[in-house]
Amino acid sequence: MPVMEHLVEFQARLTRAVLVLAVVFMGTFFYADALVKWLRVPLQNMFVPSQLTWEPTDLPTVPFVFLAPAEALWQNVKVAGLFAIVLAMPYLLYEVWRFVVPGLHVQERRFVGPFVCISAVAFYAGVGFSFFFVLPFALNFLISYGVNAGFTPQISIAQYVGFALWFLTVFGLIFEVPLALTLMAKLGWVDAPFLIQYWKWALLGSFVIAAILTPTPDPFNQTLMAGPMFLLYWVGIFGAKVFGKNTSAEESQTGVPTVAMAGAGGGGSVAGASMPNSSSGDDYVGVPGGRSRQETR
Repeated sequence: MPVMEHLVEFQARLTRAVLVLAVVFMGTFFYADALVKWLRVPLQNMFVPSQLTWEPTDLPTVPFVFLAPAEALWQNVKVAGLFAIVLAMPYLLYEVWRFVVPGLHVQERRFVGPFVCISAVAFYAGVGFSFFFVLPFALNFLISYGVNAGFTPQISIAQYVGFALWFLTVFGLIFEVPLALTLMAKLGWVDAPFLIQYWKWALLGSFVIAAILTPTPDPFNQTLMAGPMFLLYWVGIFGAKVFGKNTSAEESQTGVPTVAMAGAGGGGSVAGASMPNSSSGDDYVGVPGGRSRQETR
């Protein structure tokens, strides 16, 4: 299509996506108070996987305050907007897919579709893991430390909502690490031996990234974020080993016809090519010392 037709199609799909997102936002804003209450659950409760229930902790009651007239309203808008994006994400991805699919080859269509679906599932898994396991431990540690130091807990609703939403979003992105490494291996940029060789740098990078992304400077939360990130790095190594591009096999397959053609030109058969002509050493191009072509490179 011409450029203008592409722009018209982009405008139409963007308009539909915005309208659907606005409708979902109105629904989530209507239940914003309930969503904020659910977001407060990890503050004074711990999830018990064996019973699939929340158990209250020993922390005292933590009151929430707002320090600006519009702070409480703005936090409801923020929470409702984030949940609206999460709920409308399947339709948003569908519109993106319908816009880009005409320009993809058949093999690219087979690859992009599962990649988008798996990335969405991984993001939701990261958000759920953070909400049920990481966020309660982090909040319990921070509040307990302040209470044991003799301070009275009193949290601003804006600070708490920002802390919780940032934690959930970051862990959703962290769970994309194995998929990103698998994609890089599929494209031939990295491979499993390369990733294993630099695992120490990956461990250091996990702590550096965690130090940048954590909303608090304490080492406890940095470890809570860096630990899963480093474990997911090894999951990505497994994915790179299973689904990575086998470059050595492809090079050997592409090298066989070249050797066969050289043998056919020198002696007319493979058997004749295995014995170089003593009268003319330049007729046959062999591998010196019996080494493979990859070893000579």
